[in-house]
Amino acid sequence: MSTVAISGNEGVVLLEELSKDELIKIIIDDAKNWLAHDGVWFQSVEKRYGMDAAVAVDTEAWRFFTVIEARRIMERLGMKPGGGIPALVECLKHRFYARLNLQVVIEQSATRVVFRMLDCRVQSARKRKGLADHPCKSVGIVEYSEFAKAIDPRISTNCLACPPDAHPEEFWCAWEFTLHE
Repeated sequence: MSTVAISGNEGVVLLEELSKDELIKIIIDDAKNWLAHDGVWFQSVEKRYGMDAAVAVDTEAWRFFTVIEARRIMERLGMKPGGGIPALVECLKHRFYARLNLQVVIEQSATRVVFRMLDCRVQSARKRKGLADHPCKSVGIVEYSEFAKAIDPRISTNCLACPPDAHPEEFWCAWEFTLHE
């Protein structure tokens, strides 16, 4: 049996040799893997401890992850906290979700933006399986609020619609972000 050593940078070197199309496929696949892990993790907690416990644990996980994600996006884009609504809108385009879900900004000014998730991979899968909407509002409130605050602490977040609340067919959830001077 032979042993093959893999250096810590070998994966990066391999990425540097790939075409743009190959890199895009990897990014999308990595986002799908992340979302699959998130879903499997959630379902495992739900199966063992129930939906309420799973949502509570998920909320706490998102409280930390969303800030890490926001900070890494800002670093990658060369942004500092305090960029207001334009920075938030740009950072929303770079989230893992943006690689998988169809999202849109429908209204934007210097002090306010309305963001909608038109197609959510998780919710669409549940719908195809004949399942009820995933009750993600309480997690979403923490996720989007903390993400926005990491971008700019002056931004507040308001949930306009999100399951388990009723929502129109044309979107799954909608969020309003407001900049307070």
